[in-house]
Amino acid sequence: MIDDDLDEDLVCEAILNAPSILKRLRSRNPEDGKREYLYVILGVTFDGVVIYTKGKIAELEDREVFYVLVSSKKSTS
Repeated sequence: MIDDDLDEDLVCEAILNAPSILKRLRSRNPEDGKREYLYVILGVTFDGVVIYTKGKIAELEDREVFYVLVSSKKSTS
């Protein structure tokens, strides 16, 4: 986010305005080595900035409750 001069509001706009999840990636959690999925979301801010984000769905008491942002950057495509 810092490298692309993005703030939290722009990233949230892009996530909320995204039409869908672009893709799902298999990964391993670096802390415990367990398999998990990361989700790639490509969204657009109200000003037309295309932002690529990667994150995971966190669980609380066996329910998916929120999106944890891992990284984000301006899209180059």
